[in-house]
Amino acid sequence: MANRDRLVALLRERSVQRGDFVLASGARSSYYIDCRTTTTHAEGQFLVGQLGWETLRAAGLHPDAVGGLTMGADPVAYAIAHTSWIAGDPVNAFSVRKQPKDHGTGRRIEGSFSPGDRVVVIEDVITSGGSALQACEAVRAEGGEVLAVLALLDREAGGRERIEEAGYRVLSLLGVSELLGEEASAGASAG
Repeated sequence: MANRDRLVALLRERSVQRGDFVLASGARSSYYIDCRTTTTHAEGQFLVGQLGWETLRAAGLHPDAVGGLTMGADPVAYAIAHTSWIAGDPVNAFSVRKQPKDHGTGRRIEGSFSPGDRVVVIEDVITSGGSALQACEAVRAEGGEVLAVLALLDREAGGRERIEEAGYRVLSLLGVSELLGEEASAGASAG
C-alpha cells in the first residue's frame, strides 16, 4: 500500500470521531478529526514525515525550519525534521506558543528558530485558518519569513482561502473530502 493510502487508512482508523462537536473555529460538525492520535503514533509519524517532506520538495520549498502553533503542529513538524535529516538535507523544527512565557526568556517561539529563518508554518488541520495565521504572525513578529503553510488535513471549510487571502501559499497532504467522501460536505454546518 502506498504511503498516502496508508495515511488515509490510519487517519480513518485512529483520528475520525463521529458525534456533535464544536470546532476551534466555532463551527458545529457531525465529525471531529483529532490528527494527534495519528501524528503521535509511530507509523503515523513515519508517514507524515515522508509525505510532508515529499510535499515540500515537490513544491520547490527549502525552508530552514518548519513549525506551528503547539500542540497540533508539533508532531508533524518533528516528523518532517526527522525525515529531512535522514534524507541528508536537514530542516529544523520549532513550536509556537499560544501565549509568550511570563518567565525566563519570555519567548513565543521555542526550538530551532532564529530571526531571518525562512520557514514553512505547519498545521495539523485547517478549518478557519486562524491557528495557522497566528503562527505566521508570530514568526513574522520574531523576524522570520513565511514561505508557505503546510497542513496535514484541509477541512475544506474556507480556511485555506483565508490564509491565501492573507498572502500565504497553502499546501495540504489531504483534503477532508478525500478522507471522508460525501460525509465531509454534509458534516460541517458552518465554516
